[in-house]
Amino acid sequence: MPEPGQEALVRLDLNNPVFQVHLLTLQKIERHAVLETLNKLRQMTWHQVYQDAGLRWERIVSVKPPAGADAIYSLRISQARRATAYREGDFIRLLTIALDHDSTYGRK
Repeated sequence: MPEPGQEALVRLDLNNPVFQVHLLTLQKIERHAVLETLNKLRQMTWHQVYQDAGLRWERIVSVKPPAGADAIYSLRISQARRATAYREGDFIRLLTIALDHDSTYGRK
């Protein structure tokens, strides 16, 4: 629990089955890079996530969000890949790790 007046840290939700398959089937070096980013995320506030130039948190308008989510976002999860996610309270709900940049935005 954060101190009064202090912003809460981002909480990770890695339970989406598609995200799990994408994560667990990455090659070892890339999987390690993704895990480093996830570790970084869990130590950040949401304000820091929005401002971090390395993550590049961006709204995706070409993909319909899941029920209950206002929007889907992409973020750089490794040097070569982006993930899709949405925010729910303090949680970042991770959905996918894109195989290529265009698939993140619903284009092929």
